[in-house]
Amino acid sequence: MVVCIPVAVDGSVDPRWGRAGRVAVARVKAGELESWEEYDVGWDRLHDAGTEGGHHARIARFLREHEVEVVGAGHMGPPMEHMLRKMGIAVHTAIAGDARQALAGMLDPSEPDRRG
Repeated sequence: MVVCIPVAVDGSVDPRWGRAGRVAVARVKAGELESWEEYDVGWDRLHDAGTEGGHHARIARFLREHEVEVVGAGHMGPPMEHMLRKMGIAVHTAIAGDARQALAGMLDPSEPDRRG
């Protein structure tokens, strides 16, 4: 499974999905973290540089290129969530704190389901 989470410089979950400056792409197999790569995506700078549709397309391209199946975020707007679900990407919202710990919580079946 491939999970994408917005991350702040200090390693915490950035509360802004569509305006994140940086995201982590985690590859998980059998519940274990195999890899964690962080990317400077610049969505914070690029958000208002064009149309909403253009911004959503930019994010969709990144997610497709990295074969993302799940997105975890503190919050996202309804149009973004709708787009991700149409792409077949599962969405977990209301995650916070340390990004790696948030990932572990998303994978833990005993944690409450936070899908928006």
